[in-house]
Amino acid sequence: MQIDSIRGNRQRLDGGAMFGNCPRAVWTRWSPPDDENRIDLACRALLVREASGRTILFETGVGAFFAPDMRERFGIFEAEHVLLRSLEAVGVAASDVDVVVLSHLHFDHSGGALAPYVDGRALELAFENAHYVVGEKGYARATAPHPRDRASFIPEFPALLEATGRVERVSGTTSSTLGPGYSFTYTDGHTPGLMLSRIECADPGPINFVSDLIPGVPWIHTPITTGYDRYPELLIDEKTETLERVVANNEWLFLTHDPGTAICRVTRDERGRYKAADERAELHVSN
Repeated sequence: MQIDSIRGNRQRLDGGAMFGNCPRAVWTRWSPPDDENRIDLACRALLVREASGRTILFETGVGAFFAPDMRERFGIFEAEHVLLRSLEAVGVAASDVDVVVLSHLHFDHSGGALAPYVDGRALELAFENAHYVVGEKGYARATAPHPRDRASFIPEFPALLEATGRVERVSGTTSSTLGPGYSFTYTDGHTPGLMLSRIECADPGPINFVSDLIPGVPWIHTPITTGYDRYPELLIDEKTETLERVVANNEWLFLTHDPGTAICRVTRDERGRYKAADERAELHVSN
């Protein structure tokens, strides 16, 4: 098994929105903003290449499907589809991807599954041969969003997935598409049905793909939530439960949005607060 962190398109989003009710004087020490109060965010995917030859991609980042005006509105750095370029750099073409696992269908986690924007062309999927694994509850949310989070979803996306005939909507701890070695838990604090993946591997050890439950290192501190979270107090409880398990088993967190850290362990400080340890900017291992 070969496991790699894969860079996608980067974003700048409002720091106040990303740090919820955390005071600006505090969060600017962790994430210095630009002149428009925006902070740098990664959109990182996890690539697993199994010994069998199967290729699995956990999330796809924001991609390049937006028209130029929307790309500017959401602070997306690059016009090109960076994820596809990053995959090619490790020898993987879009047509080689066998399975795409999506924690939820917010555009900054699923937009990279779409081909780059071309004026006048309808949206289409970038991974032509892939099967898709999504959470049942998260999928339902995308097809019938609440007015508060409707703008976070791509309206055409569920229909594009269904048209492939290769979508598995899961509600349990395992997937028939993925098989053994992969398991899921679900949280509702960020968005109903957020699906967290756990990947079993010997090196570096079990990896928890926590998506927007913990977007980056600053959010490991349990009181820190985002303004995008639907139920912040619930999210804190869910995050605490996840972190307790990760610490107890000495497992890893994979962070999608942290600009400098792809993967880390978690420890407690002298006051009992969770903090990142053994931070790594990238992950490239063979088992």
